[in-house]
Amino acid sequence: MNAFESQEGTLHAPQNRWQIIKQWLRRNLKGDTVIWVIVALLSLVSMLIVYSATGTLAYQRGGGYPEIFLFKHVFFTGIGLLVMWRIHLVNYTYFSRLSRAALLISIPLLILVKVAGVTINGATRWLAIPGTGLTFQPADFARLALIANLAAMLAKRQRVQYDWGVLGKMIAWVVIICFFIALTSTSTAFLLGFTCFLMFYVGRVPAKYLIAMLIALAAVGALGLIVGQRFETAKGRIERFVKQDEYQAKQGFIAIANGGTIGQGLGNSHQRNYLTQAYSDFIYAIIVEEYGLLGGIFIMLLYTVLLVRGVQNINETNRAFGGLLSAGLTLSIGLQAFTNMAVAVGIFPVTGQPLPLLSMGGTSVLFTCISLGIILSVSRGEVDESKMLRE
Repeated sequence: MNAFESQEGTLHAPQNRWQIIKQWLRRNLKGDTVIWVIVALLSLVSMLIVYSATGTLAYQRGGGYPEIFLFKHVFFTGIGLLVMWRIHLVNYTYFSRLSRAALLISIPLLILVKVAGVTINGATRWLAIPGTGLTFQPADFARLALIANLAAMLAKRQRVQYDWGVLGKMIAWVVIICFFIALTSTSTAFLLGFTCFLMFYVGRVPAKYLIAMLIALAAVGALGLIVGQRFETAKGRIERFVKQDEYQAKQGFIAIANGGTIGQGLGNSHQRNYLTQAYSDFIYAIIVEEYGLLGGIFIMLLYTVLLVRGVQNINETNRAFGGLLSAGLTLSIGLQAFTNMAVAVGIFPVTGQPLPLLSMGGTSVLFTCISLGIILSVSRGEVDESKMLRE
């Protein structure tokens, strides 16, 4: 009898442990389960591909070990996931109150990066964090603040008639932020402006205001490009794209061609030795080379599903702010991801946009995780926005 009970307990032990794990996950990981799974998959793939893609970088920097870059990436990814988990438990309406202050702070930061920014890989987009040895892009902070503030302003006016006085202020904020970002990063300004345009569209803004916004964005984008630091770089990249004479793009095409259907296998990339940004801007080319066309399609599907799951919150008409906030942040991540992949396959000129959650990075990973945490907070369920909308 004792032997039978012992055997039965042994047989059911794995099942019991699985039940305990499922209960723990339900208690601690709230919100959209699909988004949690996508984030977990992308984080896992990022660790594998960053380890592979940084081998040449480690050699170029004195024959070091690629594990050093892997540990750094794992550290920032871990911190980012922890921040994402903590934020997803916060009532997302608090970000409406914080967004205006964050937006005001972002302007001097964007000006400061133009004056005293840190130059990395020929671009001055970063500010040093004193005493840490770390840098961050004020554009990431400004993008998050603008989307949250724009979602709040649009949500508060869903039941009133739009006029130039109301929408003029919204357009002005978008134009100002995009102008300062364009001084140091044209592609980031373009993607943010397009994200805001889509938010206006899903926020039911009349067509005449959408046209006015496009004209204003085109004007300040051109001005920011001309007076900023990226005019010659952007011009050169467009010319090389038209002539099909971009070195990085050619190496990326070779990597994709080498991948075939099933890829060369993890760690067997050859083009990582020639792509100077194999671990960042062209990481998708390395993914296809090592995991093949099937791997590339799988990654693309993950971002597509993430985009759909985040944007579908806009259908919750009684949660205007949550829907617009989730849609705006998801569109920002999705547009950045598809721009990176489009560059790798030759659809767009080289832009310098990393692949969210997959490219090696520090604070950029952190800001992506903050955005995902807010999206998960929205997906947790019904929240009373009436008090926020009256403020």
